[in-house]
Amino acid sequence: MDVFRARDRNRGQPIPAADGNTCMITYDFSGRVAIVTGAGGGMGLQLANLILKAGGSVIMIDLKEEPDTVSGADKQRLYAQGDLTDCGFVDATINQGASRFGRIDFLANIAGILWFDRDRSLLEMDLEIWNQVFDINLKSMLHTTRAAVPHMRRNGAGAMVHFSSTQCLRGDPKPQDAYSTAKAGVGALSRSLAMQLASDNIRSNAIFPGLTQTPLQARWNTEKKRAEVAQCVPLGRIGTAQELASAAAFLLSDEASYITGADLVVDGGLLLR
Repeated sequence: MDVFRARDRNRGQPIPAADGNTCMITYDFSGRVAIVTGAGGGMGLQLANLILKAGGSVIMIDLKEEPDTVSGADKQRLYAQGDLTDCGFVDATINQGASRFGRIDFLANIAGILWFDRDRSLLEMDLEIWNQVFDINLKSMLHTTRAAVPHMRRNGAGAMVHFSSTQCLRGDPKPQDAYSTAKAGVGALSRSLAMQLASDNIRSNAIFPGLTQTPLQARWNTEKKRAEVAQCVPLGRIGTAQELASAAAFLLSDEASYITGADLVVDGGLLLR
């Protein structure tokens, strides 16, 4: 088994990797503090747990209740249940977390919604649905970023990762136009922030997930359906939330210290088709 051991610069010896059958990278996030949205499940929960297990602290934000599968000690985390479109809630939560943990180093904008039953072609969809999808999938990132950046500037450094979607890079015979357009905006926002904040030593990158098994994709609820979906992917399977979280952890870590303004596609080769 090939095991890669990684560490943040100037943070001591590499952490021994766990036994297993897959290649893995381990990080030391000791003394670091992350904000993770969508932390109540799926990719957000996986990333929060990864950071907590690596010794970091996490401000976890989600509309859902705190799950019982959160890792780490109570002192390592602050779970806030609320609406990310509420600017006042976001500001108060992030400031509370900064006061409790003493700093903020990372921001992971992962929360989002996918409304198959309401998000359709722009030629026919309800414009109120369009606005709601944009508020949740894109405008919420404005709130979190504006609240987090001043704390990063005080540290003299920081890193952000924003979750887009491969859906915005291709068409679809069953369009979700609000979702796709908002997710395209995520990439544009990430690149703009990378340029704006480079002089502050704050990095910004975007991840474009492909077909990934998360609570958003509850429609893939049988082995048969998952097998049918997997046929679209050159690697022959649906991605996992853990795989997306691992990509995000790398971009946040000091191992990616020279990467900013990048769009990382994590899709098993889906876009090749």
